Amino acid sequence: MADIPVIDPQAIENLRALNPGDNDEFLREIVGIFLEDTPQRIAELDQSLLANDTSKFVRAAHSIKGSSANLGAMALRAVAEKLEHQSRTQGLNAITPALDELKREFTRAKGELGTLVSK
Repeated sequence: MADIPVIDPQAIENLRALNPGDNDEFLREIVGIFLEDTPQRIAELDQSLLANDTSKFVRAAHSIKGSSANLGAMALRAVAEKLEHQSRTQGLNAITPALDELKREFTRAKGELGTLVSK
């Protein structure tokens, strides 16, 4: 995912524009929700993979895709979209490498978002 930005600066600016002059309070709140919720969705991916529950896996990947897009976490969104599509069309066989990639991209997004909101 090297060619896709970890965080799209325009998405961050769009979020800031929703509540101008609030010293990034809204952005911090949205980032906080994302950082709290996404590990729960990743846990759902792990659990549904173990249980071979494709529909739950697809829903969790879809949720991560949407929340990542909202925050501009483009590399994470791209991997979540790949996971959603792959699990929907091919099931859960051989999905572990993409799931590992999603976890790495979340770590990268978490780091960049943390830097953005701590400024």
